[in-house]
Amino acid sequence: MTQVLTQQPQYKTYSLHNFKNIPQIQKLPEEVIEAIEVVAQVLPFKTNNYVVNELIDWDKAPDDPLFILNFPVREMLLPEHYKQVKEALDKGVDRATLREIVNKIRLQLNPHPAGQLQYNVPSIDGIKLRGVQHKYNETVLFFPSQGQTCHAYCSFCFRWPQFVGMDDLKFAMREVDLLIKYLQAHPEVTDLLFTGGDPMIMRTKVLKTYIEPILEANIEHLQTIRIGTKALAYWPYRFISDPDADDLLRLFERIVQSGKHLAIMAHFNHPRELEPEPVAEATRRILNTGAVIRTQSPVLNHINADSKLWETMWKKQVNMGMIPYYMFVARDTGAHHFFAIPLVKAWEIYRNAWKNVSGLGRTARGPSMSATPGKVEVLGPAQVNGKKVLALRMIQGRNPDWVDKPFFAEYDEKATWLDELKPAFSDKFFFEDELEKYVRK
Repeated sequence: MTQVLTQQPQYKTYSLHNFKNIPQIQKLPEEVIEAIEVVAQVLPFKTNNYVVNELIDWDKAPDDPLFILNFPVREMLLPEHYKQVKEALDKGVDRATLREIVNKIRLQLNPHPAGQLQYNVPSIDGIKLRGVQHKYNETVLFFPSQGQTCHAYCSFCFRWPQFVGMDDLKFAMREVDLLIKYLQAHPEVTDLLFTGGDPMIMRTKVLKTYIEPILEANIEHLQTIRIGTKALAYWPYRFISDPDADDLLRLFERIVQSGKHLAIMAHFNHPRELEPEPVAEATRRILNTGAVIRTQSPVLNHINADSKLWETMWKKQVNMGMIPYYMFVARDTGAHHFFAIPLVKAWEIYRNAWKNVSGLGRTARGPSMSATPGKVEVLGPAQVNGKKVLALRMIQGRNPDWVDKPFFAEYDEKATWLDELKPAFSDKFFFEDELEKYVRK
């Protein structure tokens, strides 16, 4: 581990209750401040002083993409929902009444897309593992209870139900022994993904209580441990100068030395998140442990729907030693109407960026929809028997046999999600009948 040279600022978070203490906020129009207060009643809002001072271009706010990535804006709620919340606030309704109004709206926002809650939660010995998802054979997702918050909340986040206090919608568990028992019973599982929230919000001593028992269990078929995190972008000091940063890196080293592959699944949504020196320093320190860093982001209206931006981001990531991994499509949940772009446009952005990077940058797959049947990649327009169609394939599927089989949808310039597409040459897509069996289990 290298000598730490970066001076860490004092960590401070901002939420609905204290965001007006941010000096730059006072310069924004009153209607922008009102929108933050209204929309944040429904969608989670939290940011921190690193994001505020290092990432957001306040001269361009509220149109700055990093401002929109962190701060709620009016259009993130449908007009009728905004009106309901605004009227309730104006009337000064009590907290219980406001919560009832807000929760009714939340339930209309498809809080668990792609059947996560209904179809992905497994059991062991008759116990439902409410902090585990197992959708694809090889990969299990684990939601450690203490990791179900973040250094700052992305406004597009499809995991927003984790943060709004509706326990029936939340994935989380502490019982690592049940997780280990489940992994031991499923030899098809090679990869375990710690997710959230953000596992890097946890202190190292807490993270160890999950990681060390897994390593000690010596599960031979478990080859890879992944950790999904936005900390490199939102609080890189987690890996540099936090009080337990060195302990965290030693834990990473232990994972690698145990024979497991360690992949840090880093979320970067805009090239500006890669620019501060602490990000480069944190990246170097992580890579020195033997871990790899893979990067991913959805393509988002108002934030990064531009091919030059993605080209710049992928080139910079490769230069820093990271591996571009996925361009996702914004999931059909929360403020999807605000962030979504048509699938055809997403493909154009992907292709125009992908063709201008070297082979080392062409590891990024996409644009990919994490839909109910699997990860569906948009391959682009095609001509089949004189008919213009949209070609697709699955990168992952509930049934592994679906993977990499091309299939075709009617060409549709407006569709933003799989369920808006129609099969091109039949009444159903090839997987639909079998999918019914999976979702009825």
